[in-house]
Amino acid sequence: MALIFVTHSKQVAEWGGDVGLGKNLFLLEIRPDEEAALAFLAEKPCGADDWKILKKEETELEDCAGPQNKLALKEKRIDPGLYPRLRGFGGLFKIKPENVENHFLVKKALEGLDTSSFKLKPADIAAYILHNALK
Repeated sequence: MALIFVTHSKQVAEWGGDVGLGKNLFLLEIRPDEEAALAFLAEKPCGADDWKILKKEETELEDCAGPQNKLALKEKRIDPGLYPRLRGFGGLFKIKPENVENHFLVKKALEGLDTSSFKLKPADIAAYILHNALK
């Protein structure tokens, strides 16, 4: 079993705001276990050292290309060839908050729950990313 996880970095979000990408940048990766995931984040992907794991799940998948390609059908994958800071790293995505809100509002409405008090949190965005990457 491998671990698929979604992370967020304030440093990368600030950089994204500076270069015109926006601040809703999230990283989707797969590693063999949690120790390997933490070691990967300690290597400072995208030049940031403040990555926080927002959501993680066990998966049978070993390669992150499949889930990243599925997520790329819904959300914008940041092209690492355009930004030197990314250094060939292709797991970074720009997530539209509107898409996440719509996803959860429809889900709550179908379940018959109240949709008037929904506030979007980073954990909701991470759940949305995993949902779309693994479906």
